[in-house]
Amino acid sequence: MAIARQVLCLSAFLSLPHARAEPMRYSVAEEAESGSVVANVAEDAGLAPAQLSARRARLASEDGRQHFRLDRGTGRLVVAERLDREELCGQAGTCTLPFELLLANPLQFFRVEVAVEDINDHSPVFPEERVTFTILETSNPGSRFPLEGARDLDVGSNSIQAYSIAPENEYFTVSFGSRIKGKKYVELVLEKALDREEQAEVAFSLIATDGGSPPRSGTTQIHIVVLDVNDNAPIFTQELYIGQVLENAPEGSVVLSVVASDRDVGANGDIAYQFSQAVGQSPSAFAIDPTSGEIKLTKPLDFEAAENHELSVRATDGGGLSAICKVLVEVVDVNDNAPELVVSSFSSPLPENALPGTVVALFTVRDRDAGANGKISCALEDQLLFSLRPAYKNYYELVTVSALDREETARYVLTVTAADAGSPPLTTTQTFTVDVSDVNDNAPVFNQTSYTMYVRENNVPTALVGAVSASDADVGPNAKVTYFLAPAHSAERPPCSCLSVNSENGHVFVLRPLDYEQVRQMEVLVSASDAGSPPLRANVTVRLVVVDENDNAPLVLHPAQDSSPPSSELVPMSAEAGYLVTKVVAVDADSGQNSWLSYHLLRATDPGLFAVGAQSGEVRLRRPVTERDAVKQKLVVLVRDNGRPPLSATAALSALLLNDFSDVRLRHSSLATEDEGGSLTTYLIISLVFVSLLFLASTAAFIAHKVCKRKELKGGHVLYGTGNLQSSLADAATAGTLPHAYCYEISLTTGSGNSEFKFLKPILPSLPPQHCATGGGTDDEQDFPRGPITAEDVAPDNPGTPSAEQFNSLSFN
Repeated sequence: MAIARQVLCLSAFLSLPHARAEPMRYSVAEEAESGSVVANVAEDAGLAPAQLSARRARLASEDGRQHFRLDRGTGRLVVAERLDREELCGQAGTCTLPFELLLANPLQFFRVEVAVEDINDHSPVFPEERVTFTILETSNPGSRFPLEGARDLDVGSNSIQAYSIAPENEYFTVSFGSRIKGKKYVELVLEKALDREEQAEVAFSLIATDGGSPPRSGTTQIHIVVLDVNDNAPIFTQELYIGQVLENAPEGSVVLSVVASDRDVGANGDIAYQFSQAVGQSPSAFAIDPTSGEIKLTKPLDFEAAENHELSVRATDGGGLSAICKVLVEVVDVNDNAPELVVSSFSSPLPENALPGTVVALFTVRDRDAGANGKISCALEDQLLFSLRPAYKNYYELVTVSALDREETARYVLTVTAADAGSPPLTTTQTFTVDVSDVNDNAPVFNQTSYTMYVRENNVPTALVGAVSASDADVGPNAKVTYFLAPAHSAERPPCSCLSVNSENGHVFVLRPLDYEQVRQMEVLVSASDAGSPPLRANVTVRLVVVDENDNAPLVLHPAQDSSPPSSELVPMSAEAGYLVTKVVAVDADSGQNSWLSYHLLRATDPGLFAVGAQSGEVRLRRPVTERDAVKQKLVVLVRDNGRPPLSATAALSALLLNDFSDVRLRHSSLATEDEGGSLTTYLIISLVFVSLLFLASTAAFIAHKVCKRKELKGGHVLYGTGNLQSSLADAATAGTLPHAYCYEISLTTGSGNSEFKFLKPILPSLPPQHCATGGGTDDEQDFPRGPITAEDVAPDNPGTPSAEQFNSLSFN
């Protein structure tokens, strides 16, 4: 709490240019009521009252006592507590209370001195209410009899100014004045010789009057006993005895001895010594031997409490005559007080970006000893980043000498040692624990220079693909890291909306499904920003790699599967084994092993006649063509990729085995008739089903009609083909392939209402159809052998293959 109360003392002593050279001096009468206005220090210091609160103005004194307080609202200096000048300054001629007016932002202080003016609030007081003197009747007029004067705690004109006797008498008057070192004395002066026979006793009052307004007075009763014959009073060898004693002298130590003599003999010459107690002073620390006059200590002395002691010793002979001397005991200081270190201001925590020379603490040192024992030196132990700097009088500043780094050292424990020059020296240590507060001087740092993350295509939305992580060497809000996507350059458009980064933990999410065939990888810039002011950030590149999935079936490019009717390849009857009939060309949009294609002969009119290259897709003759082979051969080639699970597609093609290519002629109108017959059958079946549902009673008639129709359709169909050959057979035989395009027309025999020879529409899209050139020729009809294809040859789990019903329709009559 003491440190908190003295925080503002730091700003007052940062540098002397902020201090006013001469103090502001005021005065106030003692015993002033609490709250009494002393002066307007804000006006005298040239400050507006509003500045006092804004700059946290306060008063600070060296001893820590607050005799005055500052009204920040008006700038007035008022009395904080009742002031007793005698308690504060004793009998000193002047009583000045120094303190400082401290202000902050900017740092400034003003020295203020308030003189406490004495008022006449104390009456003179005699040490005894009644004093008895025994005076020989032989005493000569003019004889003086010393008295213990009254004591007035006030000073100056309010102190004792005069003594008087009441009632006045003819024998005595009072004498008052100064003698040695300004010491005042009071004596009774015998004005007329005494006559014991005429008057054995004299009584009167001695009145001490001060100079106050109104004056105050004190009274003691004087009783004079007139004695016979003893006409010599004791006489001290010195009027003033001075002795010195160490403050650590043990009890019973002899300070000095006083000596008085009396020229009388007998009882009148026997001298007894005793202390004559003064008002307000207790001789309890001393004792005097009544016979020898030896003064001893009754308890240890303290130099810091009182540097000297003034005693009065009275020597009285057997006849009652006495004399008084003064004894001044000077206490010799010993080094028995360690230095005191009082912290006025202490700043902790200290920001790590504090400039060299920043004041951390302001403290004052003092030693109650005197001389060399009170000379203090301060030292800072084992620190390279801090140093001590003298500020003002006995004030020191603890300052920084170089830049601080909280990340290197977050707390400094500084020990300041104050040592006096005594022998042996006494020391005091003060520990300052300086915490270094964080500033945002460290940007976040990613734990990797770049990140590579993987996601499979067709991922689910908001899929977690990885996380980025960055750390910040700062603490608190300066170390709180948030993540966000940022463009690689400020001029770029915002980053891809398909990625998102969790701002708290750095998790990276893919917001929508990705297609490897469209985007194979992408790079984004992730920023990590702390919460400092201003914030610091760091960037890292995140590369997202899309992993291919087998989501694309093979696409057959040749032969085209969207032509209607499909083209037929011409194979001469004289072709040998290995003859290239055609080549199935397919592609897969996937990559890697998902795009590795293999070709397989799925179905054929005569499976033993053809072979398909597994890697090349070439359709070749496995053996020579014979007369027993059907003229028209239908083949279904399965194209399968290498994915897991594999995807496939089928390519349907046909081949015509001909003796002479010039006899080939295909009529497009026959194919159209076939298609129309198939459509008519479909519509007829739908109509029959619809009628059977509406008219249940006619169900049997419709079924019989349907059976009759099917029997009629089961008649044999002969497929005649005629075609025009645009190029010579020799060219085809020489090249081994059929590079030219041909047009064929397929016609059925008369009366065939339906054909079970159907072409399946390809599932995958095909390349755009090529325009074909047609030529003239003869139309010859040829019968195709019948060879039904069973549904068991089709893989049911292959999405690219026709259904079993479709393959069952691929048969010849």
